[in-house]
Amino acid sequence: MASDRRRRERRGRRAETIAVALLRIKGYSILDRRARLPAGEIDIVARRGRAIVFVEVKARTSRADAAASIQPRQMSRIARAAAQYLSGRADLAGLDQRFDAVLIVRGAWPQHIINAWNESED
Repeated sequence: MASDRRRRERRGRRAETIAVALLRIKGYSILDRRARLPAGEIDIVARRGRAIVFVEVKARTSRADAAASIQPRQMSRIARAAAQYLSGRADLAGLDQRFDAVLIVRGAWPQHIINAWNESED
């Protein structure tokens, strides 16, 4: 049981590392990884131009499974965590806020979904 948890943890960290590399190639600055807040964890916080981007990373056996694994309850938790994150960062005030997803599937290029959901969808 504990070994399964460790295996999932390692897979998640690898997926996040791949997502960070993809975002950097696309011109994003990575501000934070695994930002832990009272409301929850944000996998990646990035910035590109006037946008602050909160990125959820999902690694699954198919893109459809990865996309489907981002449930409304999780979207809401991430939105709350993003609000907490921004409340402590006056330097980021006034930037456009966006929620993206990066889907990781073995043997395929990662898929970056820009504006995967809106705060109003939570």
